[in-house]
Amino acid sequence: MNKPVSFIAILFFIVSNAFAQTEQKIEKKKGSIYFAWGYNKDFFSKSDIHFHNSGSDQYDFTLYNLTAKDRPGFDQIFTSTLSIPQYVYRFGYYFNDKRNLGIEINFDHVKYVMNDNQKAHLKGVIHGNSYDVDTMVTPDFLKFEHTNGANFLMLNVLKKQQLLESKNKKHILNAVLKVGGGIVIPKTDVTLFGTRLDNVFHIAGYVTGVDAGFRYEFFKHFFTDASFKGTYANYYNVLTVGTGKANHTFFTGEIIWGFGAQFPL
Repeated sequence: MNKPVSFIAILFFIVSNAFAQTEQKIEKKKGSIYFAWGYNKDFFSKSDIHFHNSGSDQYDFTLYNLTAKDRPGFDQIFTSTLSIPQYVYRFGYYFNDKRNLGIEINFDHVKYVMNDNQKAHLKGVIHGNSYDVDTMVTPDFLKFEHTNGANFLMLNVLKKQQLLESKNKKHILNAVLKVGGGIVIPKTDVTLFGTRLDNVFHIAGYVTGVDAGFRYEFFKHFFTDASFKGTYANYYNVLTVGTGKANHTFFTGEIIWGFGAQFPL
């Protein structure tokens, strides 16, 4: 082999090897995207709700240790639209590195329903009268619901850890941990002093949370997951009746199940 041919062969080998390494690096950086849809069951802590209005109908009072429940609506999944029950959806991206890190946008349609006819402590001023008493919170006095959603919109950082894998690599079980925060976008339905208003969607505060669970991947492109999520939500700007506002905070425990698809980039 003469020198020019040897030089070309060596150059071709170097360029080919460099191209292969570059291709591997590009492949390593691509990662994968996914989408998931599911439903949730919720449990709420007690909450102190503060109501105030400086307009013509003046009041400034707090009801302490109010209890609430969710409204799952699972019976309507197959008889009505899929978005009537307490649904969730997620868009995510895994970086495809050894740490199995990713980011995710998630939306939880959570329904918060204050229990009717419960006893609570009332403190404050209503229409010029001062109160510091235990009272029965009846529907003609107050009904308070985030029933078109307490609605958590969050950005999460997530970590995936593989637990099991089948021999043909078509079935994988992972543990997944998510930590994040975001905003709450409620649509609050309130009846106060006999007047009702079903408000508009609006940004009313913030939410933070941690989600831990399992993700079963099958046939490379599909998965189902189940998790428990704990959140703390601060609704500091809730619309009520007229020019009135309310604020309250609470913790939520969510049991979440979902199904999704993933695609490499």
